[in-house]
Amino acid sequence: MEDEKQILEGFVPAVAAGQRLDKVLAQVFPPYSRSQLQAWLEQGRITLAGAVPRRRQSVSGGEALRLELPPPPESAWIAQPLPLTIVFADADIAVIDKPAGLVVHPGAGNPGQTLANAVLHRYPEVAALPRAGIVHRLDKDTSGLLVIARSARARTALIRDLERRSVKRDYLAMVTGCPIAGGTITAAVGRHPRHRLKMAVTDKGKPALTHYRVERRFRAHTLLRVSLETGRTHQIRVHMAHIGFPLLGDPLYGGRLKMPPGATVDLTDQLRGFRRQALHAQALALTHPVSGESLHWQSPLPTDFQDLIDILAADAVAES
Repeated sequence: MEDEKQILEGFVPAVAAGQRLDKVLAQVFPPYSRSQLQAWLEQGRITLAGAVPRRRQSVSGGEALRLELPPPPESAWIAQPLPLTIVFADADIAVIDKPAGLVVHPGAGNPGQTLANAVLHRYPEVAALPRAGIVHRLDKDTSGLLVIARSARARTALIRDLERRSVKRDYLAMVTGCPIAGGTITAAVGRHPRHRLKMAVTDKGKPALTHYRVERRFRAHTLLRVSLETGRTHQIRVHMAHIGFPLLGDPLYGGRLKMPPGATVDLTDQLRGFRRQALHAQALALTHPVSGESLHWQSPLPTDFQDLIDILAADAVAES
């Protein structure tokens, strides 16, 4: 899963027609040096008219430019006294129930007010660990459980167990549409070839494995239980959209909002007002990295998600 990015946008001046792109960039993004912009261009952080351009490519004038700023270095992360819901904690690990809307790591657009800033304040010892002890992530608008390391030995063991797929993570997802049954998705996931903010199913991607089963059916939506064996960026969101059942409310992959026939005003308002991907990391199971004890936690659904289920259930009953 990936943290939020800061994107700067601009347009190539009409008077720059015929010039090389690497010479035009400093005019469009004046706060940054020409050498820095050239480095970002080579890293693929700049797109021209929606595509990654060549460094010496000529411009026509009027094309849209987008610059994805890199995140700040970890040395710049600061401790902030932000609220955290701690489900479990000992000397080696902590399990946190993250609310929707909270970014996990500081980024160019979010230098503070993130889960990492809160963890650094709550557990100062994690400042000595890479990425403040955070070993896996949830997207900003995904709620639910994640584990952090509080010691170096725990971090090493958790990363090993994640790579071995022995950390079990179950999600509840509300999707648009009605899959006939559960299944497994094995499509590789990688960066979208044109839209750097998005991921996509692509032959050039990394292996990704998602299992899903039907928990509850509604007229035009389905509640799924989803489990991951890999943790690619946006994996569940990309995989479900790929098979034709995108997550309700997903701003990147959700497609058109689907209403049940004859939906009431209340249901219509509820569906239109749900403006995040309907995804909750509901269960987490692992072997304690030091004691070896088998541990399992569950997170209750957030109010907005539970309200969504309740109104969809009432609609299904009314139409039955």
